Amino acid sequence: MLSMEVAQGLLIPFLGTTLGAACVYILKKELKTGVQKGLTGFAAGVMVAASVWSLLIPAMDASADMGKLAFLPAVVGFWAGTLFLLILDHIIPHLHMDAQEAEGIKCKLPKNIMLLLAVTLHNIPEGMAVGVVFAGWLAGNADITLSGALALSIGIAIQNFPEGAIISLPLRAEGMSRHRAFVSGMLSGIVEPIGALLTILAASFVLPVLPYLLAFAAGAMIYVVVEELIPEMSAGEHSNIGVITFAVGFTLMMTLDVALG
Repeated sequence: MLSMEVAQGLLIPFLGTTLGAACVYILKKELKTGVQKGLTGFAAGVMVAASVWSLLIPAMDASADMGKLAFLPAVVGFWAGTLFLLILDHIIPHLHMDAQEAEGIKCKLPKNIMLLLAVTLHNIPEGMAVGVVFAGWLAGNADITLSGALALSIGIAIQNFPEGAIISLPLRAEGMSRHRAFVSGMLSGIVEPIGALLTILAASFVLPVLPYLLAFAAGAMIYVVVEELIPEMSAGEHSNIGVITFAVGFTLMMTLDVALG
């Protein structure tokens, strides 16, 4: 049985996506390009800061007994996470926002489904990150506190809010009903609590590899940032909004982790 604290921690990011998707009931049109760039940059900043402070640093701290080789689990796990997302990126058919051609295995899925798959692919490492941090807390890892785990959940939830809106509003603009667009946007985030729960269950059987799992989640998240978010926040006409909001997201997540962790 999961404790109430863990259950809440796993659902907080999903709540962020759900609230963002609910914007379809308030806003009538798609978000302007500048706003989308800003929100994408913000999400990227949160994910990079979370990868460093919530995942990589705890991974190396947990391996301190390896002495000068304490970096090894972080390096191995990071590369494993990167390669895992690279493989998924080439297998799962998906379409990034404003892209002309879909990625992954060729198929004839509708555009809205391809967009949903892109966001779902993006959310996999976030769910893993939350799950592995809570697994570390449950295992009694001295380097991971409950408040630090909750800080990561809150940070992911904050950056999930705009993601929910970015997926539901375009679906509504393409003619989908508000209710269906909301449900679609909400379900794009369901992979996070599911992935987090599966990660906790897996980690409970393989606690010695916890540092590798922490770094694995970091590698997967950084892959998403570099492969997807940074190109999206920089696409089209030159703008500095993405860089500015990246800094805002980075410092906000860093502050949450340090202040609450």
